[in-house]
Amino acid sequence: MLTWVRRGGLSTLLFLLPLVVVFGVFSWFPIVRAAVMSVQHTNLVTAPTFVGWKNFATVFADPLLWTAVRNTGYFALIALVFGYPIPLVAAVLMSEVRRWRGLYSALAYLPVVVPPVVAVLMWKVFYDPRPEGVFNTVLGWFGIPPQAWLQSADSAMPALVLEATWAAAGGTVIIYLAALLAVPPELYDAAEVDGASIWRKVWHVTLPQLRPILLITLILQVIGTAQVFLEPFLFTDGGPAHSTLTVLLLIYDYAFGSSLGGDYGAATALSLILAAFLALLSAVYFWLTRSWSTS
Repeated sequence: MLTWVRRGGLSTLLFLLPLVVVFGVFSWFPIVRAAVMSVQHTNLVTAPTFVGWKNFATVFADPLLWTAVRNTGYFALIALVFGYPIPLVAAVLMSEVRRWRGLYSALAYLPVVVPPVVAVLMWKVFYDPRPEGVFNTVLGWFGIPPQAWLQSADSAMPALVLEATWAAAGGTVIIYLAALLAVPPELYDAAEVDGASIWRKVWHVTLPQLRPILLITLILQVIGTAQVFLEPFLFTDGGPAHSTLTVLLLIYDYAFGSSLGGDYGAATALSLILAAFLALLSAVYFWLTRSWSTS
């Protein structure tokens, strides 16, 4: 013990104590509090009563749960198919540009600077279903009839994915650009000597060098899309016909859907189910890809 103190262990502990306290109060205490509330019936006003697993049974018995899970999975799938490759393609193209690269990087990152609520309200105007709406006017130039956008159950979710991709892609583009700077230039020089085209250089040099970053951004995107809330809440409030109801929006409805006090027990129970699913998914993902990220 005295040796530990002489080596600076006590001073290190005192230095870390404020950070540990702040992290515990604002990060771990809410998690513990949510776990306690998930087995209680409470409206945060009256005294809570213990109900055991009843809140979890209520959540699993709710037919809207499976609608929300399906919609969340649909959102994640579309965002993965269309939203995941776009930042990578944009970063590779910008890395090949010799002039105005800084300007292109700033323009790519600009949507991230726009406050999310402002961006959603702006796109809501763009999605005006009338023929004179912004997007419908552009479609009219090519002879395409006006679209219902957010008013149609078929097009509402893809419309949300389009805005979410525009809003978030800039940050990933900057990450990829920074990673591309770390790729040894001699690898590209060797590829050019062998007569490789730009696409062969991307496939055989760029992608293998970016493999760890690609694996990290993939799981981060999956986790982010599984927690999508802002777009369905502000664009459609889960409609039309629950076609954009997501898991996080269902949690919000459980907790705040009633002005007299929501079902906070069911809300925290569903929150823990989502957290456990994402933790399990992340563990399985990193276990399956642990060799890919280093080979």
